[in-house]
Amino acid sequence: MSTSEPSADCYDGYIRLLTSAAATGRLLSRAEREALRTFGEQAATDGVTLRQLVSRHLQAAREGWSASPRATDATLAVMTQAIDAMAEGYDRAQHYAVREQEASRREFIDDLLYGRSDLGRLVERAERFGLRLSHAHAVAVASGPGSYTEGDEALRRVERAVTGRFGNRRIHLTTKEGRMVCVAPGDQRDVLTYFAKQAHAATDGGRTAIGRSHRGPGGVVHSYEEALNTLDLCVRLGLDAPVLDTSDFLVYPVLTRDRQAMADLVRTTLGPLLRARGGPTTHLETLTAYFDAGCNATETARRLSLSIRALTYRLERIHQLTGNNPTDPQHRYTLQTAVIGARILNWPAQGL
Repeated sequence: MSTSEPSADCYDGYIRLLTSAAATGRLLSRAEREALRTFGEQAATDGVTLRQLVSRHLQAAREGWSASPRATDATLAVMTQAIDAMAEGYDRAQHYAVREQEASRREFIDDLLYGRSDLGRLVERAERFGLRLSHAHAVAVASGPGSYTEGDEALRRVERAVTGRFGNRRIHLTTKEGRMVCVAPGDQRDVLTYFAKQAHAATDGGRTAIGRSHRGPGGVVHSYEEALNTLDLCVRLGLDAPVLDTSDFLVYPVLTRDRQAMADLVRTTLGPLLRARGGPTTHLETLTAYFDAGCNATETARRLSLSIRALTYRLERIHQLTGNNPTDPQHRYTLQTAVIGARILNWPAQGL
């Protein structure tokens, strides 16, 4: 039996095997089974379908029997062994091809998210994976209590849910630095929103940030970085919403673009709170709750489990220390901006 060239010679050898089995009652040897595995592997590489492969061998078996009709249990056993060996080789080739394609896809996504590789080459590779980089794309990034890698059950669960609902639709799911990442066309926001909900369920309460849609080869990188920055920002601000839209947080990068100016504002406006008994933490928490409650004293007191009188005392003390009155609209914006800056800069835990 020829194993170097999977052609008609293999089928002729197969007929000889059947004839030998019918005459002697023997089964296939280890070498013969491996030769059939190699044949199945080569057939898969050449683009032959498994159905075609099995059908051709069954046809060869019929031809062999018509010439010498001695069908025995041994012959049927050899047929079973042969088809099983060929299918095993075929599956092995398919498995290698899938692994190679997945490794290639992951390398491409890595290059895409990091903005690496030659632009022309990146566009060419993108087309192989169904991405048209001239179009707009958006990226969602999901983080959870654990670190996620390719093959994790959480990622498989999310991928099954997303592809089950939307099909392929040029959607790419992967992991990067312990987080789950979904890349989708910019006009398919529903895909990213659904991904976020599924990721939240699969990661036991994780959160997902969705970057804005951007066009061009750099659009995916831009959206990915926006989503990462939003996740980091929300950790600093102590937000616990499961789905975060970058568009809702555009004011924060503006506020912190000049880090030194923001540090000066925090130091000047809130620095006097360091002189308060017990430090500034209690007063910062009071201001945060007050602004988050829309400056409603009753709601703020409820959130802090305080009486209105106790809350009023704290606000007056903040006014005395900082010179800014939280209840005065003219002072309120300065104080609120400084409080936001303190949360972003992690002050006073981290020096300015």
